Amino acid sequence: MSDFFQNGEIATFHHLKKRHIEELEIELLEATRHRPVSLVLPYIPVELQGKGLPKILDELQKVKYLKNIIVAVGNANAEEFKEAKKVFSVLPQKPKLIWCTGPRIEKLYKLFSDNGIDVGNDGKGRSAWTAYGYILALEDSDVIALHDCDIVTYSRDLLARLCYPVANTAVDFEFCKGYYSRVTDRLHGRVTRIFVTPLIRALKETLGHDKFLDYLDSFRYILAGEFSMSVDLVRRIRIPGDWGIEVGVLAEVHRNCALRRICQVDLSDNYEHKHQMLTLGDPNKGLLKMGTDIAKSIFMTMASMGYSLTKDFFISLRATYLRTAQDLIAMYESDSRINGLYYNRHDEGSSAEAFLQCIISAGDQFLQTPMGTPHLPNWNRVVSAVPNIFETLISSVEEDNKD
Repeated sequence: MSDFFQNGEIATFHHLKKRHIEELEIELLEATRHRPVSLVLPYIPVELQGKGLPKILDELQKVKYLKNIIVAVGNANAEEFKEAKKVFSVLPQKPKLIWCTGPRIEKLYKLFSDNGIDVGNDGKGRSAWTAYGYILALEDSDVIALHDCDIVTYSRDLLARLCYPVANTAVDFEFCKGYYSRVTDRLHGRVTRIFVTPLIRALKETLGHDKFLDYLDSFRYILAGEFSMSVDLVRRIRIPGDWGIEVGVLAEVHRNCALRRICQVDLSDNYEHKHQMLTLGDPNKGLLKMGTDIAKSIFMTMASMGYSLTKDFFISLRATYLRTAQDLIAMYESDSRINGLYYNRHDEGSSAEAFLQCIISAGDQFLQTPMGTPHLPNWNRVVSAVPNIFETLISSVEEDNKD
């Protein structure tokens, strides 16, 4: 049973009772007559080997309120794209697949580059961004939802709860972020628990009170990959192309949306997906790479708001982060004890010390290149640079789906 406490800067929608999914979907069927929903699924071929995708496909076959399902296929060759078309063909919604590394879409990326628009390298951020552009081009949706393809505990209840706050005009939010508990016989979600949350709180101590940091600290699972938003908001926001996508999107939403139109929703009693490795010896892989990208995204956002982030600042931040993380680790240990969960305090402390390297690396990269890697531009700018891009994008996707 969830609590009902409202705290922080945004509205929180809890999971207060077991509601029949059929009842929720009846409401969504009516709501989506006025606000059609398109679902984006970022997909890479390795997910065929996981346990999550079969469950997701089985559950999505029962969903009747979606206008479109758009699968953004990244890091795939021709044979892997063909296999993806076969896998997703079981869905009655007739999903469209975007071959984000195929020759037609790559040609579009080259066109963008020729017109001064840098779309970066292949990755989840660019794949999602391309899918958003395709949905905008179709002009038949008012809401876009996104979730990953590796959710082992997936149910269609998760999707319904994710879409509801934005699709239902009686609730009427512009952006909804999912959250959930990640617990088995132990606590998971190390990057959120041991790195991002203490980093945000350390920034609040070193920089002083800041509304944006209070906003970030309001999210119960800030790195959750599930969200829904209005297409009008999608037109206005930029998308980070690296592991900083979740935090970067929240920063863009904060810039472009009133706080009263932002919410988070409890999606499920428990949530399980594939776990990234904490590779202590290589800061360019796994969770350390993720942590560095996230830290850089936050640092660039703070700098854009007028804060001066110097070498001395980063020295103070590292010390404050480690103390804050250690305090939280003591809380997690006690929380685990009272709930009878396994907890290895030494491993957690070692993880915090490893994540400290992310702050060092991100700080050094920021000082060398304060602007960092540019975000993917919003689609309003793309249309201004390449006026007929939507027609070309639709044609490219349609031809790839016919071949």
